[in-house]
Amino acid sequence: MRSRFLLQISLILLTALLSSSQKDKPNLSPNIIIIFADDMGYGDVSALNPEAKTHTPAINEMTETGLVFTEAHSSASVCTPSRYGLLTGSYAFRNRLKGGNVGGFDASVLAPEQKTIAHLLKNAGYNTACIGKWHLGFDWSTLNPNEQPSLNKLTKYSNVDYSKPIKSGPNSYGFDYSFIHPASLDIPPYLFLKNGLAIDNQMILSSDVYPKSLETTQHSWDKKHTDARDIYWKKGVWWRDGEMSKSFRIEKCLGSIINESITFIEEKASKSNPFFLYLPLTGPHTPWVPEEQFKGKSSVDTYGDFVLTVDNVVKIINEKVQKLGIANNTMIIFTTDNGGYWPEEEIKLQKHNSNYGRRGQKGDIWDGGHHVPLIIKWPAKISKAKKYRHLVSLTDFFATFSDLTNQKIMGGQDSFSFNHVLNGNLSKPTRNSMIHNTGQKFFAIRQGKWKYIDMLGSGGFTNPSYIEPKENMPKGQLYDIDSDPLESNNLYFKYPAVVADLKQQIARVKESSSTIESKK
Repeated sequence: MRSRFLLQISLILLTALLSSSQKDKPNLSPNIIIIFADDMGYGDVSALNPEAKTHTPAINEMTETGLVFTEAHSSASVCTPSRYGLLTGSYAFRNRLKGGNVGGFDASVLAPEQKTIAHLLKNAGYNTACIGKWHLGFDWSTLNPNEQPSLNKLTKYSNVDYSKPIKSGPNSYGFDYSFIHPASLDIPPYLFLKNGLAIDNQMILSSDVYPKSLETTQHSWDKKHTDARDIYWKKGVWWRDGEMSKSFRIEKCLGSIINESITFIEEKASKSNPFFLYLPLTGPHTPWVPEEQFKGKSSVDTYGDFVLTVDNVVKIINEKVQKLGIANNTMIIFTTDNGGYWPEEEIKLQKHNSNYGRRGQKGDIWDGGHHVPLIIKWPAKISKAKKYRHLVSLTDFFATFSDLTNQKIMGGQDSFSFNHVLNGNLSKPTRNSMIHNTGQKFFAIRQGKWKYIDMLGSGGFTNPSYIEPKENMPKGQLYDIDSDPLESNNLYFKYPAVVADLKQQIARVKESSSTIESKK
């Protein structure tokens, strides 16, 4: 009897040990969750901006216990090339689009043989998932195989056969599981694809559900992005008309993404293998559709309410890993794809600068276009608040995860490891230079304190986007970022040797596949 009792106790203990095999064991590779906000500026995180009118209590909590990178940059200032850089560790101008953006019906910008951080982590034994906004294109199945899938501008319908799976997508690039919206939430088609197949393939037009305007509609500066057939309710609340799954709703999209993410975390938390969740959000990119509980809660109009909604996502994820007992060895990363889309008229109107401390906005070659918040919470390694003030790029996650999992880097040619920072070395630089580009394919290089922009103008959304050089005018922009972070004093003529060197470096990188500096 005693032997049977002891055997039963042993089996119970063994079962408990196996079921909780991942819980808070720092000797295991950490679970990794990348929360990737869309069009949210450095200055929207209230802990990083003493003048912020937005409020981000959950993200602020991460800064109080985690690692803040004060000089983090996306490699590009718009959606697609920034995502390409994060996932591949390479600059997006190396792909076939040379760094441009894609729409909802465009082919994949990822080459079939392209390796991603999902490949890397899967190779290290991770369960991998992409849940959220993809915006890297994929190859649709078409109704007429002799025609492209693209949208008919007159009918707003496309040539896509939604009853068939896509031919390439996240599952082709290292993700075991995917639940995605094709592009931004203001770009059709509007639907969810689960492992490459539409959840609901009964398609209607979004204008069949949503009126194109309201009685209260007043046009603002962003009306230029829509035409008479599109939906425009007010500033920030608009999207382009087009195909939409019959069951899909714009205002419920982000909530669906979060529910799916929570399910994935719950399913993988008890597994012996760690998990990697790439969670690219659809907000606070337009349309600004905050959850009901946050409407009217911000002093920055609907945008501020939507930022509160995004902040709540961070709260939900942090609380879930805590409740599951895996918080200690789960690395939660919060960052954004580019600067906020926040023109000068909004800064003056709202008394808030989404891109606090830098010049410009989303799309621009100036730092406001690509300076992003980057915060990492990992209690097993980071026990208190720290700041890292050296230059890093979102492309650097590739090399960092390679180091973290003790693998030889298998891609990511523009990636440099900051694993030493995670280990507590805040004084060692990760890189000395990096390239930036805009969706209009203008280029800049940052090296040490210098930033050289190989054109005049913003290169993006801020007017003037491009200035044709005239006689006796500079042909580019040179700034000392250390002393002039607002890029207000062009030193082009004062340091011609620096200009010549940096201009040559940009040309060399654009013309070859080599990186701008030797790997350390």
